[in-house]
Amino acid sequence: MEVKIGIQHSPRELVIDVEQDLDAVEQQVNAALGADDGVLSLTDAKGRRLLVASAKIAYVEIGSGTAGAVGFRS
Repeated sequence: MEVKIGIQHSPRELVIDVEQDLDAVEQQVNAALGADDGVLSLTDAKGRRLLVASAKIAYVEIGSGTAGAVGFRS
């Protein structure tokens, strides 16, 4: 599952490939955005963790972008 996170005042977005389903990711995003001084924590398919302060999140796009992946994988 591909997750794109837009950061306020940043021209680039963060893109992370997670192994969780859509509902689990949505619950994590909602929990982070609903908490005062919340932090969104996601772990990618390789085990790396991404932490984003919820106050800086402009948008989150959740979709299945890995189905058509082309290229070499390591």
